[in-house]
Amino acid sequence: MRLACYHVDAFANATFRGNPAAVCLLQAWLPDTTLQNIAAENNLSETAFVVARGSDFDLRWFTPTAEMDLCGHATLAAAFVLFTERGFSSHTVHFHSRSGRLTVARAGDVLTLDFPARPATACAAPEALIRGLGAKPCTVLKTRDYLAVFASAAEVQALQPDFGILRSLACLGIIATAPGADCDFVSRFFAPAAGINEDPVTGSAHCTLIPYWSRRLGKPALLARQISARGGELMCRDAGERVFIGGRATIYLRGEIEIPE
Repeated sequence: MRLACYHVDAFANATFRGNPAAVCLLQAWLPDTTLQNIAAENNLSETAFVVARGSDFDLRWFTPTAEMDLCGHATLAAAFVLFTERGFSSHTVHFHSRSGRLTVARAGDVLTLDFPARPATACAAPEALIRGLGAKPCTVLKTRDYLAVFASAAEVQALQPDFGILRSLACLGIIATAPGADCDFVSRFFAPAAGINEDPVTGSAHCTLIPYWSRRLGKPALLARQISARGGELMCRDAGERVFIGGRATIYLRGEIEIPE
């Protein structure tokens, strides 16, 4: 069986930037073990699998080790493939996912995700979080992920995490964030429990970052940078129960994968 597969750099305006994702277009769902094996073989932070449902699409995301409940960059990559490679003519594509109905709108070369907000609540900082990050945050909050807030972008940039310690925490990932110099805020995202030590650009983390920084800065529209080695820029807007996350994408590879029938 041959499947169309694309490699897209998401939240990037040039190849080798942003966050790479694979997008596999399926006629029907394959067994979960097959989907997981494909994601492991691709060995990217996420592989998105897409199946048409009328004029909408079903969407699932897998890391090399697990299925995810929400993923921003691979959703953006999937929409980019439908718009640019498959001739999807509408300006809006709707996906059905484990996190409900998700929308991606196109305006020129910018794609904007309409995602659920995941505001975090303040909590005590676990000792393992501090030891794992190697630095003490000013504030710690938690939702699906821990949100560790630092005073400066330089502190976030300087973090050298111990991923073995971070893997022991009862969460999917750890977001480190701080005010930005040339943007509203910066972040890094670590998810060793999901098989990703550091994710280059993490759309789903901004479901938590946007509500926090919108309230702290007192404005709904925000410019964010994820300061990983590859780096990425996100145009954000807080809309209460929803957040909007905009970015660009670029194609790296078009091809087919072959798996046993």
